[in-house]
Amino acid sequence: MNVRRSAAALAASAVLCVGAAPAALADTAPPASPSAPPVIPSGLYGKSDPTYDGVWRQSFALLAQHTVDVEPAREAVVWLLGQQCQTGGFPSFRANPAVACDANTMYDTNATAAAVQALKALGGHDGDVKKSVDWLKSVQNEDGGWSYVPGSPSDANSTAVVISALAVAGEKPAEIRSKAGKSAYEGLLPFQLGCAAEPAADRGAFAYQPADGKLLANADATAAAALAGLGKGAAVVPSAENTPAAPLACPAANAADPVAAAQGAAGYLAEALKKDGHLMAVTPGADQPTPDTGNTVDAVLALAAAGHKESAAGALKWLETNSAEWAKGSPAALGTLVLATHATGNDPKSFGGTDLVAALNATGPAPQGADTEATKVDSKKEKPSGGQNVWWIVGSCAAAGVGIGILLSGRRKKNHS
Repeated sequence: MNVRRSAAALAASAVLCVGAAPAALADTAPPASPSAPPVIPSGLYGKSDPTYDGVWRQSFALLAQHTVDVEPAREAVVWLLGQQCQTGGFPSFRANPAVACDANTMYDTNATAAAVQALKALGGHDGDVKKSVDWLKSVQNEDGGWSYVPGSPSDANSTAVVISALAVAGEKPAEIRSKAGKSAYEGLLPFQLGCAAEPAADRGAFAYQPADGKLLANADATAAAALAGLGKGAAVVPSAENTPAAPLACPAANAADPVAAAQGAAGYLAEALKKDGHLMAVTPGADQPTPDTGNTVDAVLALAAAGHKESAAGALKWLETNSAEWAKGSPAALGTLVLATHATGNDPKSFGGTDLVAALNATGPAPQGADTEATKVDSKKEKPSGGQNVWWIVGSCAAAGVGIGILLSGRRKKNHS
């Protein structure tokens, strides 16, 4: 779940680009070059441009801090609350929260789902959470799933992230139905490669979306779907359960069972980790696969959630010595590492010689209290914002033009900070 945001944008733009970008290019002047450095709000974690991942990375930073009993800075919580539109939805980032959201606002289901998890965990924001949950329900596709940008075709990643958020908020995803009567799980499970999939090693995996009518295994979608099928979010409570992950049960006793689907997804991830101790991916422009740190973290978290810490142990060990550069300065990456380490029953403050919690705290405003003891957050919410311009779409289109490889090898694995 870590740096999930960027390629979700690419995927959405692939749908939007054909019609939107040409018209936009005809009528809109390109942004000035060289572009001005991004203005980083004081309450935001990370120093990189937040245009595409501001809400996502803030949510994971806050969620991770809360999970390890660190009380986030009030201004960090206020910043996140101020990103919410009056509809309840969140864009990826609102540069000016004083400007109301309108018809041009580019809403982001992934960001909204992440914010729901963070605000629910922090407590005291039930009204804000309910508004976001209601908004997510309102943009459910007829097939029961969700897309990154409402109105686009459903994808497994967005559907899974939303399901996890709904479950964390106390909803029952199996009972959340589209106007066509399809449940949230009916929107997710068709993305799973079943007992007839070839090669057999891909059985249990989830695809991001069909490619030329075929489902192709995608580790990022698989990890997210495992959490969703289990009805869990990213803040996994460590469990004493520790059994080896098993392959997808074939023939399936109940192909509509989300828990069985989640366990099949966990089996795929465990097997994929065995060869190198981590996942591999081919990045755009490359002809050889390279270690996929982000999806490896996602896999560890999913396996821990499914009760298979033993199957995740080797990958966690690999991450201890190979994730530092990938996670450096990135609140989303550091936050997910904290969550994955915590979920496996290990100490995020002693991770291969690194204190992940201190590294995460250093990316934003200092937590409350020198001893980080929990105190109640009583923040006033700023109200709502304007939309993102067409260059968000154009930029995504240009990135999407490198090919479908990035979608098949996992999303948001570039270091967003």
